[in-house]
Amino acid sequence: MQYRKLVVYISIIYSGLLLGQNRVSASDSLAITKVLYAQQEAWNLGDIDAFMEGYWKSDQLVFSGAAGPTYGWKATRDRYINNYPDQPTMGKLRFTLLNLQQQSPTIVQLIGKFELFREMGDASGYFTLIWRKFGDRWLIVSDHTSASVNHD
Repeated sequence: MQYRKLVVYISIIYSGLLLGQNRVSASDSLAITKVLYAQQEAWNLGDIDAFMEGYWKSDQLVFSGAAGPTYGWKATRDRYINNYPDQPTMGKLRFTLLNLQQQSPTIVQLIGKFELFREMGDASGYFTLIWRKFGDRWLIVSDHTSASVNHD
């Protein structure tokens, strides 16, 4: 009996590992990266409203950063506007995609790196984005970003 339980537990763990490592389809990967790089472009043009188009317009959106969680699309937008009030503060943004992982048919986790180049001092860090598919559109439903300011 113990042997059977062990086999069942090992099977569950093994299948969980396999399912947890599912690759994102080429079409979904392309759709997600298209949104991400459209955000990068919008940021570099100083357009926070266009940047925010990649986020789910819901009170359930969550952004977590150094100051703690911010809930809701409007509050997240306001946070960006308060922290980045002008083009020099926004600087030039560059994303590097590190990993995409399918969590379910409608949920994808993206891990990436950002670099922000500014005269006032560069910043960089890492982010984990949870994307959800709404119809044929992928949007960020959760953003956890950890940043550090580089002082040269």
